[in-house]
Amino acid sequence: MPTRNLPPALARLIKIVTWTENTLLIGMLSLMVGLAAAQILLRNFFDMSIFGADQMLRLLVLWVAFLGAIAASREGKHIHVDVIARWLPGKIKSGVVALTDLFTLVVCLELAWQALRFMQSARESGEMAFGSLPVWVAELILPLGFTLIAVRYGLRFMHHVMQALGKEAAE
Repeated sequence: MPTRNLPPALARLIKIVTWTENTLLIGMLSLMVGLAAAQILLRNFFDMSIFGADQMLRLLVLWVAFLGAIAASREGKHIHVDVIARWLPGKIKSGVVALTDLFTLVVCLELAWQALRFMQSARESGEMAFGSLPVWVAELILPLGFTLIAVRYGLRFMHHVMQALGKEAAE
C-alpha cells in the first residue's frame, strides 16, 4: 500500500515498522539456519548437540512464519481469493476489495484477542518454553502478529475505500 497519501508522521512510522519487521525476519531466519546447521554438524561429527536448540528452532519457525505473514500482508502478496474482483471495473473492484479487507481486519482482530487470552492463560500457568523463557513470552508473536496484520488491513481498507469513492486513482 502506498504511503504517499498518509500524513508524514504515519508514513515515517510505517517505514520504521517495516524496517524492524525485515530486520527481525532476516535475523531470526539466519539464526534458524545457523542453529539447524550447527545441530546437524555437531550430531553427525561430534555426537553432541546444543541444549535447547530443538525447542528454540520450533519457536523460531513460529516467529519466522508470523513475520513472513506480516511481510506478505504488507506487500499484498498474501493468499487471497479474487475470483470476482479480478474482472470488475476500477471503483467497483476497489469496493469489493475494501469489503474483503474489512472482513480480514475483523478476523485478525478476533484472532489477536483470542491469542492474547491464550497468552494470558499461559502466563498464569507459569510454564516454561525452554530454559528460563516463559511460554507466554514465546507466544507473544501471536497477538502481535495478528494485530500488525489487522493494522495493515485497516490501512488497505481505507485505501480501497478512497479508491471506491474516487478520491484516489484506482489500480
